[in-house]
Amino acid sequence: MRTYIPRFADNILKKELEAFGAVLITGPKWCGKTTTGLHLAKSALFMQDPDERSQNLQLADLKPSRLLEGETPRLIDEWQDAPQLWDAVRFSVDKRGETGLYILTGSTHVDESLIAHSGTGRISRLRMRTMSLYESGDSNGTVSLSDLLQDKEISGKSSHSITDVAELMVGGGWPGSVGKSLSIKQRQVAGYCQSIVNTEISTADGVSRDSEKVFQVLRSYSRHISTQATIKTITGDVSQKFDSISRKTVGEYLEALQKIFVIEELPAWAPALRSKTSISTTSTRHFVDPAIAAYFLDANAEDLLNDLETMGLLFESMVIRDLRIYTESLDGKVFHYRDHSGQEADAILHFRNGKWAAIEVKLGNKAIENGAASLLKLAEKVDTDKMNPPAFLAVITGTGYAYQREDGVYVIPIGCLKN
Repeated sequence: MRTYIPRFADNILKKELEAFGAVLITGPKWCGKTTTGLHLAKSALFMQDPDERSQNLQLADLKPSRLLEGETPRLIDEWQDAPQLWDAVRFSVDKRGETGLYILTGSTHVDESLIAHSGTGRISRLRMRTMSLYESGDSNGTVSLSDLLQDKEISGKSSHSITDVAELMVGGGWPGSVGKSLSIKQRQVAGYCQSIVNTEISTADGVSRDSEKVFQVLRSYSRHISTQATIKTITGDVSQKFDSISRKTVGEYLEALQKIFVIEELPAWAPALRSKTSISTTSTRHFVDPAIAAYFLDANAEDLLNDLETMGLLFESMVIRDLRIYTESLDGKVFHYRDHSGQEADAILHFRNGKWAAIEVKLGNKAIENGAASLLKLAEKVDTDKMNPPAFLAVITGTGYAYQREDGVYVIPIGCLKN
Protein backbone atom coordinates (compact mmCIF):
# COMPACT_ATOMS: atom_id res chain seq x y z
CA MET A 1 0.00 0.00 0.00
CA ARG A 2 1.26 3.47 -0.92
CA THR A 3 2.18 5.88 1.85
CA TYR A 4 -0.47 8.57 2.31
CA ILE A 5 0.63 11.96 1.00
CA PRO A 6 -0.71 14.73 3.27
CA ARG A 7 -3.02 17.25 1.61
CA PHE A 8 -4.07 20.74 2.64
CA ALA A 9 -7.62 19.44 2.36
CA ASP A 10 -6.97 17.17 5.39
CA ASN A 11 -7.11 20.01 7.89
CA ILE A 12 -10.07 21.67 6.15
CA LEU A 13 -11.98 18.37 6.21
CA LYS A 14 -11.22 17.87 9.88
CA LYS A 15 -12.52 21.34 10.75
CA GLU A 16 -15.63 20.93 8.63
CA LEU A 17 -16.43 17.60 10.30
CA GLU A 18 -16.19 19.32 13.66
CA ALA A 19 -18.74 21.91 12.50
CA PHE A 20 -21.17 19.92 10.33
CA GLY A 21 -22.92 16.57 10.35
CA ALA A 22 -21.55 15.67 6.92
CA VAL A 23 -19.03 16.93 4.37
CA LEU A 24 -19.26 16.50 0.61
CA ILE A 25 -15.85 16.35 -1.11
CA THR A 26 -16.00 17.20 -4.81
CA GLY A 27 -13.33 17.50 -7.48
CA PRO A 28 -11.99 15.91 -10.65
CA LYS A 29 -11.46 12.19 -10.95
CA TRP A 30 -8.22 10.81 -9.51
CA CYS A 31 -7.45 13.95 -7.48
CA GLY A 32 -7.46 12.02 -4.18
CA LYS A 33 -10.97 12.62 -2.80
CA THR A 34 -11.52 9.02 -1.67
CA THR A 35 -8.01 8.65 -0.25
CA THR A 36 -8.35 11.88 1.72
CA GLY A 37 -11.78 10.85 2.97
CA LEU A 38 -10.51 7.43 4.03
CA HIS A 39 -7.68 9.07 5.95
CA LEU A 40 -10.23 10.42 8.46
CA ALA A 41 -13.08 7.92 8.03
CA LYS A 42 -13.63 5.02 10.44
CA SER A 43 -15.85 2.99 8.09
CA ALA A 44 -16.59 3.13 4.38
CA LEU A 45 -19.17 2.29 1.73
CA PHE A 46 -17.97 2.02 -1.88
CA MET A 47 -20.94 2.40 -4.19
CA GLN A 48 -18.95 1.29 -7.24
CA ASP A 49 -17.61 -1.93 -5.66
CA PRO A 50 -18.66 -4.48 -8.33
CA ASP A 51 -19.23 -7.19 -5.72
CA GLU A 52 -21.69 -5.04 -3.78
CA ARG A 53 -22.97 -2.54 -6.36
CA SER A 54 -26.26 -4.25 -7.26
CA GLN A 55 -27.17 -4.89 -3.64
CA ASN A 56 -26.19 -1.38 -2.58
CA LEU A 57 -28.36 0.20 -5.27
CA GLN A 58 -31.33 -1.94 -4.19
CA LEU A 59 -30.83 -0.97 -0.56
CA ALA A 60 -30.56 2.68 -1.54
CA ASP A 61 -34.04 2.38 -3.04
CA LEU A 62 -35.63 0.25 -0.32
CA LYS A 63 -33.89 1.29 2.90
CA PRO A 64 -31.05 3.76 2.44
CA SER A 65 -30.51 4.08 6.20
CA ARG A 66 -28.96 0.57 6.14
CA LEU A 67 -26.14 1.86 3.97
CA LEU A 68 -25.35 4.55 6.53
CA GLU A 69 -24.74 2.04 9.31
CA GLY A 70 -21.15 1.88 10.50
CA GLU A 71 -18.63 3.65 12.67
CA THR A 72 -18.46 7.38 12.07
CA PRO A 73 -17.20 9.34 10.28
CA ARG A 74 -18.51 6.99 7.57
CA LEU A 75 -17.23 7.50 4.02
CA ILE A 76 -19.78 7.09 1.23
CA ASP A 77 -17.76 6.96 -1.97
CA GLU A 78 -19.36 8.00 -5.30
CA TRP A 79 -22.65 8.66 -3.53
CA GLN A 80 -24.11 10.18 -6.71
CA ASP A 81 -24.73 6.65 -8.02
CA ALA A 82 -27.68 6.63 -5.61
CA PRO A 83 -28.78 10.28 -5.21
CA GLN A 84 -31.39 9.31 -2.61
CA LEU A 85 -28.49 8.82 -0.18
CA TRP A 86 -28.22 12.62 0.06
CA ASP A 87 -31.62 12.93 1.69
CA ALA A 88 -30.89 9.89 3.88
CA VAL A 89 -27.70 11.56 5.13
CA ARG A 90 -29.47 14.86 5.74
CA PHE A 91 -32.27 13.10 7.67
CA SER A 92 -29.74 11.11 9.73
CA VAL A 93 -27.82 14.27 10.62
CA ASP A 94 -31.06 15.95 11.72
CA LYS A 95 -32.19 12.94 13.71
CA ARG A 96 -28.88 12.32 15.50
CA GLY A 97 -28.01 15.97 16.04
CA GLU A 98 -24.28 15.24 15.90
CA THR A 99 -21.36 16.50 13.84
CA GLY A 100 -18.73 14.48 11.98
CA LEU A 101 -21.03 11.65 10.88
CA TYR A 102 -20.49 11.27 7.14
CA ILE A 103 -18.00 12.03 4.37
CA LEU A 104 -19.43 11.93 0.85
CA THR A 105 -17.23 11.91 -2.25
CA GLY A 106 -18.12 12.40 -5.89
CA SER A 107 -16.65 13.63 -9.15
CA THR A 108 -19.90 14.10 -11.05
CA HIS A 109 -22.66 16.68 -10.78
CA VAL A 110 -26.02 15.37 -9.55
CA ASP A 111 -29.39 16.42 -10.95
CA GLU A 112 -30.80 18.48 -8.07
CA SER A 113 -34.35 17.47 -8.99
CA LEU A 114 -33.48 14.06 -7.53
CA ILE A 115 -32.73 15.65 -4.14
CA ALA A 116 -35.52 16.86 -1.85
CA HIS A 117 -33.40 19.08 0.43
CA SER A 118 -30.27 21.17 -0.17
CA GLY A 119 -28.53 20.06 3.00
CA THR A 120 -27.83 23.66 4.02
CA GLY A 121 -26.53 23.79 7.57
CA ARG A 122 -26.07 20.02 7.68
CA ILE A 123 -23.79 19.14 4.77
CA SER A 124 -20.70 21.24 4.09
CA ARG A 125 -18.85 21.24 0.77
CA LEU A 126 -15.11 20.90 0.22
CA ARG A 127 -13.53 21.33 -3.21
CA MET A 128 -10.39 19.30 -3.96
CA ARG A 129 -8.05 19.74 -6.88
CA THR A 130 -4.94 18.07 -8.20
CA MET A 131 -1.89 18.53 -5.99
CA SER A 132 -0.10 21.83 -5.48
CA LEU A 133 3.66 21.79 -6.00
CA TYR A 134 4.20 21.81 -2.25
CA GLU A 135 1.95 18.78 -1.75
CA SER A 136 3.71 16.83 -4.49
CA GLY A 137 7.15 17.71 -3.11
CA ASP A 138 7.99 20.05 -5.99
CA SER A 139 8.11 23.24 -3.87
CA ASN A 140 10.52 23.63 -0.97
CA GLY A 141 8.00 25.79 0.92
CA THR A 142 10.54 28.35 2.13
CA VAL A 143 8.00 31.16 1.56
CA SER A 144 4.52 30.91 3.04
CA LEU A 145 1.42 32.99 2.39
CA SER A 146 0.89 33.05 6.15
CA ASP A 147 4.23 34.79 6.66
CA LEU A 148 3.52 37.28 3.89
CA LEU A 149 0.15 38.14 5.45
CA GLN A 150 1.95 38.82 8.74
CA ASP A 151 4.57 41.01 7.05
CA LYS A 152 7.43 38.69 7.98
CA GLU A 153 10.75 38.72 6.17
CA ILE A 154 11.18 36.11 3.47
CA SER A 155 14.03 34.46 1.64
CA GLY A 156 14.47 31.38 -0.45
CA LYS A 157 15.75 29.92 -3.68
CA SER A 158 14.01 27.57 -6.07
CA SER A 159 16.06 24.68 -7.38
CA HIS A 160 13.94 24.49 -10.53
CA SER A 161 15.25 25.33 -13.98
CA ILE A 162 12.90 26.61 -16.67
CA THR A 163 12.91 23.08 -18.09
CA ASP A 164 11.80 21.71 -14.74
CA VAL A 165 8.90 24.17 -14.69
CA ALA A 166 7.80 23.08 -18.17
CA GLU A 167 7.90 19.44 -17.09
CA LEU A 168 5.82 20.19 -13.99
CA MET A 169 3.15 21.74 -16.20
CA VAL A 170 2.85 18.86 -18.66
CA GLY A 171 3.14 16.16 -15.97
CA GLY A 172 0.19 17.40 -13.92
CA GLY A 173 -0.53 17.16 -10.22
CA TRP A 174 -2.45 13.89 -9.87
CA PRO A 175 -1.46 12.02 -6.69
CA GLY A 176 -0.99 8.75 -8.57
CA SER A 177 1.81 10.28 -10.61
CA VAL A 178 4.02 11.32 -7.68
CA GLY A 179 7.41 9.69 -8.00
CA LYS A 180 6.75 8.51 -11.56
CA SER A 181 8.83 9.42 -14.61
CA LEU A 182 7.65 12.27 -16.83
CA SER A 183 6.69 9.86 -19.62
CA ILE A 184 4.46 7.88 -17.24
CA LYS A 185 2.91 11.08 -15.90
CA GLN A 186 2.07 12.17 -19.44
CA ARG A 187 0.52 8.77 -20.20
CA GLN A 188 -1.69 9.17 -17.14
CA VAL A 189 -2.69 12.69 -18.20
CA ALA A 190 -3.53 11.34 -21.67
CA GLY A 191 -5.69 8.60 -20.14
CA TYR A 192 -7.56 11.14 -18.04
CA CYS A 193 -8.11 13.51 -20.97
CA GLN A 194 -9.28 10.71 -23.26
CA SER A 195 -11.80 9.63 -20.64
CA ILE A 196 -13.15 13.20 -20.51
CA VAL A 197 -13.71 13.18 -24.26
CA ASN A 198 -15.13 9.67 -24.59
CA THR A 199 -17.19 9.11 -21.43
CA GLU A 200 -16.87 11.54 -18.52
CA ILE A 201 -18.50 14.57 -20.12
CA SER A 202 -21.71 12.60 -20.62
CA THR A 203 -21.89 11.78 -16.90
CA ALA A 204 -22.42 15.48 -16.18
CA ASP A 205 -26.04 15.42 -17.30
CA GLY A 206 -26.65 12.11 -19.07
CA VAL A 207 -26.44 13.73 -22.51
CA SER A 208 -24.45 11.85 -25.14
CA ARG A 209 -22.05 14.15 -27.00
CA ASP A 210 -19.95 13.92 -30.15
CA SER A 211 -16.45 13.03 -28.92
CA GLU A 212 -14.76 14.86 -31.81
CA LYS A 213 -16.65 18.05 -30.98
CA VAL A 214 -15.76 17.63 -27.32
CA PHE A 215 -12.10 17.32 -28.31
CA GLN A 216 -12.22 20.47 -30.44
CA VAL A 217 -13.97 22.48 -27.72
CA LEU A 218 -11.29 21.41 -25.24
CA ARG A 219 -8.55 22.20 -27.75
CA SER A 220 -9.94 25.70 -28.32
CA TYR A 221 -10.37 26.27 -24.59
CA SER A 222 -6.72 25.25 -24.15
CA ARG A 223 -5.64 27.88 -26.66
CA HIS A 224 -7.40 30.50 -24.56
CA ILE A 225 -6.31 29.35 -21.11
CA SER A 226 -5.54 32.21 -18.69
CA THR A 227 -7.52 34.67 -20.82
CA GLN A 228 -11.06 36.08 -20.71
CA ALA A 229 -11.95 34.65 -24.13
CA THR A 230 -15.68 34.70 -24.84
CA ILE A 231 -17.84 31.76 -25.84
CA LYS A 232 -18.18 33.52 -29.20
CA THR A 233 -14.39 33.34 -29.65
CA ILE A 234 -14.24 29.67 -28.67
CA THR A 235 -17.19 28.90 -30.97
CA GLY A 236 -15.36 30.64 -33.81
CA ASP A 237 -12.39 28.36 -33.27
CA VAL A 238 -14.48 25.20 -33.20
CA SER A 239 -16.49 26.33 -36.24
CA GLN A 240 -13.36 26.05 -38.36
CA LYS A 241 -13.73 22.29 -37.90
CA PHE A 242 -17.52 22.03 -37.47
CA ASP A 243 -19.50 24.63 -39.41
CA SER A 244 -22.78 23.68 -37.76
CA ILE A 245 -21.83 24.08 -34.09
CA SER A 246 -23.66 26.90 -32.31
CA ARG A 247 -22.64 29.22 -29.51
CA LYS A 248 -25.39 27.62 -27.38
CA THR A 249 -23.93 24.14 -27.93
CA VAL A 250 -20.40 25.26 -27.03
CA GLY A 251 -21.78 26.89 -23.89
CA GLU A 252 -23.50 23.63 -22.94
CA TYR A 253 -20.25 21.70 -23.47
CA LEU A 254 -18.35 24.11 -21.23
CA GLU A 255 -21.07 23.90 -18.57
CA ALA A 256 -20.82 20.09 -18.62
CA LEU A 257 -17.04 20.31 -18.24
CA GLN A 258 -17.51 22.54 -15.20
CA LYS A 259 -19.94 20.04 -13.69
CA ILE A 260 -17.32 17.27 -13.83
CA PHE A 261 -14.69 19.65 -12.37
CA VAL A 262 -12.44 19.75 -15.45
CA ILE A 263 -12.88 23.50 -15.91
CA GLU A 264 -12.60 25.89 -12.96
CA GLU A 265 -12.85 29.50 -14.03
CA LEU A 266 -11.48 32.35 -11.94
CA PRO A 267 -14.11 34.95 -10.98
CA ALA A 268 -13.57 38.69 -11.13
CA TRP A 269 -12.86 40.83 -8.06
CA ALA A 270 -14.83 44.01 -7.48
CA PRO A 271 -13.03 46.29 -4.99
CA ALA A 272 -13.94 49.80 -3.89
CA LEU A 273 -11.96 52.16 -6.13
CA ARG A 274 -11.08 55.83 -5.75
CA SER A 275 -12.23 56.53 -9.32
CA LYS A 276 -15.30 55.43 -11.28
CA THR A 277 -13.32 53.04 -13.45
CA SER A 278 -15.50 50.29 -14.92
CA ILE A 279 -14.44 46.82 -13.75
CA SER A 280 -14.60 43.70 -15.91
CA THR A 281 -16.85 40.95 -14.54
CA THR A 282 -15.65 38.29 -16.98
CA SER A 283 -14.03 35.18 -15.49
CA THR A 284 -10.59 33.96 -16.55
CA ARG A 285 -10.47 30.59 -18.32
CA HIS A 286 -8.67 27.84 -16.41
CA PHE A 287 -8.58 24.06 -16.23
CA VAL A 288 -8.28 22.37 -12.86
CA ASP A 289 -4.74 21.40 -13.95
CA PRO A 290 -2.57 22.94 -16.70
CA ALA A 291 -1.52 19.49 -17.94
CA ILE A 292 -5.00 19.19 -19.47
CA ALA A 293 -4.29 22.20 -21.69
CA ALA A 294 -0.87 20.81 -22.60
CA TYR A 295 -2.46 17.53 -23.70
CA PHE A 296 -5.10 19.14 -25.92
CA LEU A 297 -2.49 21.45 -27.43
CA ASP A 298 -0.34 18.37 -28.09
CA ALA A 299 2.52 20.13 -26.32
CA ASN A 300 5.33 18.48 -24.40
CA ALA A 301 7.90 20.29 -22.27
CA GLU A 302 10.20 20.96 -25.22
CA ASP A 303 7.31 22.41 -27.25
CA LEU A 304 6.51 24.83 -24.43
CA LEU A 305 10.14 25.89 -24.14
CA ASN A 306 10.02 26.74 -27.85
CA ASP A 307 6.80 28.74 -27.41
CA LEU A 308 7.27 30.87 -24.33
CA GLU A 309 4.02 32.79 -24.87
CA THR A 310 1.97 29.59 -24.55
CA MET A 311 4.18 28.39 -21.73
CA GLY A 312 3.52 31.64 -19.88
CA LEU A 313 -0.25 31.11 -20.10
CA LEU A 314 0.01 27.54 -18.80
CA PHE A 315 2.38 28.70 -16.07
CA GLU A 316 -0.16 31.27 -14.94
CA SER A 317 -2.79 28.54 -14.76
CA MET A 318 -0.53 26.32 -12.67
CA VAL A 319 0.14 29.20 -10.28
CA ILE A 320 -3.61 29.86 -9.98
CA ARG A 321 -4.18 26.20 -9.10
CA ASP A 322 -1.59 26.37 -6.34
CA LEU A 323 -2.80 29.72 -5.03
CA ARG A 324 -6.35 28.37 -4.80
CA ILE A 325 -5.16 25.42 -2.71
CA TYR A 326 -2.94 27.51 -0.43
CA THR A 327 -5.45 30.34 -0.02
CA GLU A 328 -8.43 28.13 0.74
CA SER A 329 -6.40 26.41 3.47
CA LEU A 330 -6.17 29.88 5.06
CA ASP A 331 -9.91 30.52 4.72
CA GLY A 332 -9.59 32.72 1.66
CA LYS A 333 -10.58 32.78 -1.99
CA VAL A 334 -8.83 33.71 -5.24
CA PHE A 335 -10.09 36.15 -7.87
CA HIS A 336 -8.62 38.13 -10.75
CA TYR A 337 -8.86 41.85 -11.48
CA ARG A 338 -9.22 43.68 -14.75
CA ASP A 339 -10.71 47.08 -15.49
CA HIS A 340 -11.50 48.87 -18.72
CA SER A 341 -8.39 51.02 -18.51
CA GLY A 342 -6.33 47.84 -18.98
CA GLN A 343 -5.21 47.62 -15.35
CA GLU A 344 -5.11 44.01 -14.19
CA ALA A 345 -3.83 41.53 -11.63
CA ASP A 346 -3.62 37.83 -12.40
CA ALA A 347 -4.66 36.87 -8.87
CA ILE A 348 -6.32 38.60 -5.94
CA LEU A 349 -6.25 36.69 -2.66
CA HIS A 350 -9.14 37.74 -0.44
CA PHE A 351 -9.56 36.54 3.14
CA ARG A 352 -12.51 36.57 5.54
CA ASN A 353 -10.75 38.94 7.92
CA GLY A 354 -10.75 41.59 5.18
CA LYS A 355 -7.10 41.19 4.22
CA TRP A 356 -6.26 40.95 0.54
CA ALA A 357 -3.19 40.64 -1.66
CA ALA A 358 -2.53 41.18 -5.36
CA ILE A 359 -0.31 38.96 -7.48
CA GLU A 360 1.10 39.11 -10.98
CA VAL A 361 2.44 35.94 -12.61
CA LYS A 362 5.56 36.29 -14.76
CA LEU A 363 7.37 33.24 -16.08
CA GLY A 364 10.62 35.07 -16.81
CA ASN A 365 12.61 37.39 -14.56
CA LYS A 366 12.79 40.08 -17.25
CA ALA A 367 9.07 40.80 -16.82
CA ILE A 368 9.27 41.32 -13.03
CA GLU A 369 9.65 45.10 -13.36
CA ASN A 370 6.44 45.43 -15.38
CA GLY A 371 4.58 43.17 -12.99
CA ALA A 372 5.67 45.14 -9.93
CA ALA A 373 4.76 48.48 -11.54
CA SER A 374 1.30 47.17 -12.41
CA LEU A 375 0.69 45.97 -8.85
CA LEU A 376 1.74 49.29 -7.33
CA LYS A 377 -0.57 51.13 -9.70
CA LEU A 378 -3.48 48.88 -8.71
CA ALA A 379 -2.80 49.45 -5.01
CA GLU A 380 -3.07 53.22 -5.61
CA LYS A 381 -6.49 52.78 -7.23
CA VAL A 382 -8.08 51.00 -4.26
CA ASP A 383 -10.06 53.24 -1.92
CA THR A 384 -8.46 52.50 1.46
CA ASP A 385 -11.14 54.53 3.24
CA LYS A 386 -13.56 51.74 2.34
CA MET A 387 -11.28 48.68 2.51
CA ASN A 388 -7.88 47.64 3.79
CA PRO A 389 -4.70 48.43 1.87
CA PRO A 390 -3.09 45.30 0.40
CA ALA A 391 -1.44 42.99 2.91
CA PHE A 392 1.22 42.38 0.27
CA LEU A 393 1.97 42.63 -3.44
CA ALA A 394 3.93 39.88 -5.17
CA VAL A 395 5.24 38.77 -8.53
CA ILE A 396 5.38 34.98 -8.82
CA THR A 397 8.07 33.70 -11.17
CA GLY A 398 9.22 30.34 -12.52
CA THR A 399 12.80 30.29 -11.24
CA GLY A 400 15.34 32.11 -9.10
CA TYR A 401 15.34 33.70 -5.65
CA ALA A 402 12.62 34.91 -3.28
CA TYR A 403 13.14 38.45 -2.00
CA GLN A 404 11.48 41.81 -1.33
CA ARG A 405 12.21 44.68 -3.66
CA GLU A 406 12.94 48.22 -2.46
CA ASP A 407 9.41 49.27 -3.52
CA GLY A 408 7.98 46.61 -1.17
CA VAL A 409 6.84 44.17 -3.86
CA TYR A 410 7.84 40.55 -3.22
CA VAL A 411 9.33 38.31 -5.90
CA ILE A 412 8.63 34.62 -5.29
CA PRO A 413 9.46 31.57 -7.42
CA ILE A 414 6.55 29.11 -7.48
CA GLY A 415 8.98 26.41 -6.34
CA CYS A 416 9.38 28.21 -2.99
CA LEU A 417 5.71 28.77 -2.17
CA LYS A 418 3.33 27.10 0.29
CA ASN A 419 0.38 28.19 2.43
